[in-house]
Amino acid sequence: MTHRWPLRVYYEDVDLAGIVYYANYLRFIERARSEMVREAGIDQTAMRDAGLVFAVTRVEADYMRPARYDDALTVETAVARTTPARLTLDQTILRDGTALFRARVTIVCMDLGGRPRPLPDAVRGLGG
Repeated sequence: MTHRWPLRVYYEDVDLAGIVYYANYLRFIERARSEMVREAGIDQTAMRDAGLVFAVTRVEADYMRPARYDDALTVETAVARTTPARLTLDQTILRDGTALFRARVTIVCMDLGGRPRPLPDAVRGLGG
């Protein structure tokens, strides 16, 4: 399953040259992950209330082409791998079908004390 989330580049996202500031790509993919989880019916607030949270433990990123002010982009997110406590996602930001940015993101499920915990069943189900 590939989740797709549209976004628009706003003035606040770019540098003086009108190009998306590099750190904002991480914000874009974070939002897309949150929307994917929400659309899958997973309530992260309820998870936190039950003592579980997600934390990013690794990001590998490739910046291939610049996104610019007012671009209409799409973030695609697909599950690459799951383990009992980790979820690895491949995320791509595209403009008109052309990849601008790619990242592999590893997320761990943990308790509020920072100890790894098994992924909830609904999260494991994202992988197919």
